Amino acid sequence: MELLENKEKLDKYINNSFNIYIMGHRYLDLDALGASIGVYEYVKSKGKKATIVINDRRLENGVKKALDNLKDNFVIKRSNRIKTKINNKSLLIVVDANKDYLLQDSSMLDLFEKVIVIDHHDTNEQTINNGLLIIDKNASSTCEMITDLIDYEKIEISKEVATIILSGIVLDTNNYVIKTTTDTFRTSYILSKLGADPQYVQYLLKQDLKKYLARQKVVTNIKQIKRIALTNGKSNVLYRREDLAKIADTLLLFDKIEASFVVGKLDDNSIGISARSLGRINVGKVLETFNGGGDEFEAGANIKNVTIKKVEGELREILKTLD
Repeated sequence: MELLENKEKLDKYINNSFNIYIMGHRYLDLDALGASIGVYEYVKSKGKKATIVINDRRLENGVKKALDNLKDNFVIKRSNRIKTKINNKSLLIVVDANKDYLLQDSSMLDLFEKVIVIDHHDTNEQTINNGLLIIDKNASSTCEMITDLIDYEKIEISKEVATIILSGIVLDTNNYVIKTTTDTFRTSYILSKLGADPQYVQYLLKQDLKKYLARQKVVTNIKQIKRIALTNGKSNVLYRREDLAKIADTLLLFDKIEASFVVGKLDDNSIGISARSLGRINVGKVLETFNGGGDEFEAGANIKNVTIKKVEGELREILKTLD
């Protein structure tokens, strides 16, 4: 309920602004997208103009499907197209991230006098500290937080928008397996009443069969450290962040596994780590070592100019020290 408790401050920022920009993290997922369009609808209900900032050139399947279906209903631009329009009446609202290096374009922060952060992940010394910080670590997702706001204001949203927001909740809870509370079910019910289509949510979350089979090969390379599963992809194969995340989700299904870490090559210069936990092991804290972030349930990191072997080795040594 952190967002509703800060609603008066939130509204003051919005009402005193002219152009409002909404930005999530790099490698946009359905929670960041759902939160972005939810905030867009809230800003629009206040009679203000909003723009969603997306720089990602490669989009994960669910995000691409959602944007293809909704792109005509929202103003979406790359950051280089708006920088010259930012002034002292502009407002930046960051969703589903609270650290500058995770954003679609971290350089944008310096251009705004006013910034709002709405997120559900842990904070640390690298958390954005200029402006209004609204963090609810008890929320399953940023989409859950935004749903409360939409419901409180009785904002009318289309069933398509409600569906995308619901998909963010389903994604971040791994189909209501992790970090799920009564508030999670309540907000899901609210979205269903607004017309959210659970079947279309599953369509957005559908996996590509060939990629699924490729991920299964990575699962066969597991090393178990206490109650943690660690695995890595091949050094000559490129993986998407969503692929690594799905593998990490799968590993949590096995007996005596409480946390999972998956390492894979994202491109020629980047190694990614995706981590998941049932909550006892704070994977977000572990990945802060690699300039990543998240919380005790899910986390990610992107390391430049290093090999899979080196990252996997360093991570393995860290995991050995955990209780």
